[in-house]
Order: sequence, then structure tokens, then C-alpha cells
Amino acid sequence: MKILVVNNMAPFVWGGAEELAVHLQKNLIRAGHQSEVLRIPFRWEPAHHIPSQMLSVRALEMWNVDRVIALKFPAYLIRHPHKTLWLLHQYRQAYDLLAAGQSNLSTSPHGKEIRQAIIAADNETFRESQRIFVISPVIQQRLKKFNQFDSEVLIPPLNDPELFLGGEDQGYIFAGGRINGMKRQHLLVEAMAKLPSSVRLVVAGPADTPEDAQRLQKLVEQHGLTDRVKLDIRFLPRTEYAAYLNGATAVAYLPFDEDALSYVGMEAATAGKPIITASDSGGVLGLVKQGQTGWIASPNVESVAQTIAEATRNQNKTKQLGLAAREFLKSLNITWPHTIERLTA
Repeated sequence: MKILVVNNMAPFVWGGAEELAVHLQKNLIRAGHQSEVLRIPFRWEPAHHIPSQMLSVRALEMWNVDRVIALKFPAYLIRHPHKTLWLLHQYRQAYDLLAAGQSNLSTSPHGKEIRQAIIAADNETFRESQRIFVISPVIQQRLKKFNQFDSEVLIPPLNDPELFLGGEDQGYIFAGGRINGMKRQHLLVEAMAKLPSSVRLVVAGPADTPEDAQRLQKLVEQHGLTDRVKLDIRFLPRTEYAAYLNGATAVAYLPFDEDALSYVGMEAATAGKPIITASDSGGVLGLVKQGQTGWIASPNVESVAQTIAEATRNQNKTKQLGLAAREFLKSLNITWPHTIERLTA
């Protein structure tokens, strides 16, 4: 079959969703299909431009395509008679983030109209889709709660698992991935100020904005942590990123209410590294079992500091938790052949 993978794009922004689209295409081809990725530009600011972008996606006409697999809002609004959704997430600012006070949609009449338009468009595209898969139980529950649609959980496999073989503990906590306020790397840096001088932290990944990078840099300087906290703020080649993770004592990932198990969590578990996360971090909690595969801190500096102290205190116990995380991930049987079979059935 000719299968088109449809996703959003923002110029010079690359993250987990972009990686997933590319690896989905590659594995569709490995399974004998023809496949391409269509990346549709989407700009969420200013919010009043969102409806016109929704309309432009709905106006697209696909030809010479047997199936469409669509991933995110508004890309999934694209029309096709055989469209499958593999839902990474909806436009959460119109749903749960609105109630949490973290939406860019105003409470004015115009803001409410935009929200209603988003919900109506979502419901229409959900009705016309042949099948709806979601990447985590968190998204499944949200879809049912706000839109009353059923779905099937299909967790994305890890990309390049052969890079994450683990390695000797080199004595630092590693925090990898995109850097921004929602990922909360700042909690880790602030926690370091409360820990012994023997504890080290490496934060590595691209910052979403210059302000996100500056915030961490200022915190390191303010707390006198330049000799204990390494900031490698850039888009890292996968081999360099994997080397950081493979050499870590434990991997810290503290996003606010994220949807998926997370690539960071899966990379850590594949490498046999225990995971430090927060009680409100969302999907990654599906991998982290307190005291079994990692640690769950409260989302505040004091609790994060105590958790890092525990992770660095007993090397043997920490190693055992990492091995348990690896075995738990294996038990979930998340593979590309199974994923492609479900998406193309």
C-alpha cells in the first residue's frame, strides 16, 4: 500500500513527534509498503490564527494515497476515506490545560469560539476516522472524557534501541531531551544546591527558546554549581546523547503531566538505568514503580533533592532498580513489527 504519514511541523523544531513520524515511515517501508511523511506547518501563536490553519488542512485533497496515518492536531484534520489516527495528543490548550490555567486560549468570547471550533473539528475528524489509536492510557482517558470516543492504546516503540546498551556508572544524574519550563529541568538544578558536593548533574538537549537556556544558566551561576552541573544545550547527535545516558547513575525526567511513556524513560530503561520522575509527570509513571524501577518525587525542590540523594547513596540498589526497569519494559513487548501490523490491519 501507499501510506502517507501526516504530522505537524514548526521550522527548526525537532522532537519526539518528528522522530516518531520518521521511524514510522521507515518501518512501514521495511514492512513492504510505500510511505512518505507529509509535514504540515502549524503555528499556535497567536491563537486567533488557529482556525484559519485548521481550514487550510481540511481543504487539502489527497490523491494517489491508499491510507493516511495522522498524528497530531491540526494535521489529523486532513480528509481521506481511509484515515487512521495514531493520536500523540490533541490541542490540549482547548481541553485539560485550559482548566489548569496553562492555555493560550483566552476566556473572552473570541477565545471560547476558538475552543468550540477546535472541539467541533476534533469530533468531526474522530467520527470520520477508520480507527483511533492513542500512544498512552492518559490520552485514551482524556479522549473519552472530553470527546466521548473510544480508542486503542498503541505505545510507540523506542527508536535506535541498539544505542542504549547501558554502561559503567560514571557518577552523574542525566537529564536529556528538550529544555523548557514544562520539562522542569530547573527543579533539578535548584535541587543540586541542596545536595553534597559529590553529586553531579548533566543536562543535555536543545532549548525551545533562548530564555529557557538562560534560565538554567543563571540558576547554575546563582547557586555556584558550575563545577557540578554541566549544561550541554544544543541538538545532540544520537550517539552523543546515548553516551551521556549510558554513563549515568540514573536518568531524571520531570515533565508536567506529559502524555506518553516518553522516549527518555524508555531509553533509560533499555539502558538499564533507573528513572527519577515526579508524581504529576503523567505517562512516564507507567514505567516508574517507586522503589522498584526508579523513584517518584513530589514536584518541588526539596523532594527532588531527597530523591537524587537516595539514588546516589546506594550504588548496588540503584543498579538493581535499573535492571528491573529494563525487564519491565521488555515485558510490555513494544516492537515495530507489532505496531505496523496494528496500524495497517
